[in-house]
Amino acid sequence: HGRSDQMGDELESAVAEVLLGLEPGDVMTYGEVALEAGFPGRARAVGRILSTSGGIYPWWRVVNAAGRLVPGHEEEQARRLADEGVELRNGRVRRR
Repeated sequence: HGRSDQMGDELESAVAEVLLGLEPGDVMTYGEVALEAGFPGRARAVGRILSTSGGIYPWWRVVNAAGRLVPGHEEEQARRLADEGVELRNGRVRRR
């Protein structure tokens, strides 16, 4: 407990704020979310938060550094992003 739990709570709160601020059509990488949340280098932690959140955050708006979709959820993520006007090519988000 102690400091590490508090750090985890702070990280999750900061990540939640970034994720909930994303608008339809916005796409960020896990690393960008971590950086904007004030926790540079914690991309894996962002992924862990998203994977255990039960879908309360707009997970489909987050991709890996190469623009790839979430393994095992590519079809749903591609559909949700396309519905928001995001262009996909070969299973990757085309970043502007």
